[in-house]
Amino acid sequence: MKLKNLSLFFTLLIVFGSCSKKETVLKGYVFGTSYKIAYMDSENHQKALDSLFYLVNKSLSTYIPTSDISRINKGDTTVVVDALFAEVFLKSKEIYKNTNGFFDPTVGGLVNAYGFGPKKEKKNLSAKEVKELMQFVGFDKVSLINGKIKKAQPEMYLDFNSIAKGFGIDVVARFLESKNINNYLIEIGGEIRAKGVKANQQPWIIQLVNPLKADTGNGFRKLNLSNKSMATSGNYRKYRVDDKGNKYVHILNPKTGFATESNLLSASVIAKKDCANVDAYATAFMAMGLEQTKAFLKKNKDLEVILLYSLKDGTLQEYTTYTSN
Repeated sequence: MKLKNLSLFFTLLIVFGSCSKKETVLKGYVFGTSYKIAYMDSENHQKALDSLFYLVNKSLSTYIPTSDISRINKGDTTVVVDALFAEVFLKSKEIYKNTNGFFDPTVGGLVNAYGFGPKKEKKNLSAKEVKELMQFVGFDKVSLINGKIKKAQPEMYLDFNSIAKGFGIDVVARFLESKNINNYLIEIGGEIRAKGVKANQQPWIIQLVNPLKADTGNGFRKLNLSNKSMATSGNYRKYRVDDKGNKYVHILNPKTGFATESNLLSASVIAKKDCANVDAYATAFMAMGLEQTKAFLKKNKDLEVILLYSLKDGTLQEYTTYTSN
């Protein structure tokens, strides 16, 4: 599974604190990005975590041709989805409704057509072509009945990559807690879920770096993520430019089908919720843009955000509802 890689937009410096005999740190590569998991326990759970990653990929990865979602996208109507798929599907339905369709997993066909999916097609779509593809967008046209996915049109393409990485983090968190491990930090490609404290009894602190100066590692602000989840989505670097100079970004507006850039560079969402939730909302906010996101947040105060946007002169600006330190 290759998901949006936050390291393309931010450098996250994760401070793990002093060493402890009971602290275990696991590192690796999954979902198309790197991961780091630190927890306060001496037992190494690497094999169990690898098995969990395998199950998530087998169910939800659009980059694995034999996964359940890939088979469904190819038109296989015999697939009976597993509990992981069903949970992500139902959570996506909820967020799709809450965001009035700005989070939409059926936008995957357009993502592929623009060249940001597994096929790397890199088409320069005309307005007519976008309109034709938009008939296959709309999560309200997809349902889960008796364990099987029902699509209004067989051409509809499901893509849960904007929620699956956060969901993978939640799966790991549940496993750790089932082992009575209640002090941990899980980071996959920049998405984070943390609980309790570090080995030195200090909270889990991460540092966001200014996206306009990411190469220098300049600090933007520090965040206390103990007992919280955080996800960031952005179009700062993951884009392409065609031979005519037109710029296409990887997060599309599911209302219009266009991949045009806005002044909103990134959206970081922090909440005392599962990481899957904040992962999906971060994507939705990038699709909404700055002003619509601000309006949404006035009615949804349980989400804390850090929105970074640029003025016409290139100056970086911040809109935030984040208050915890």
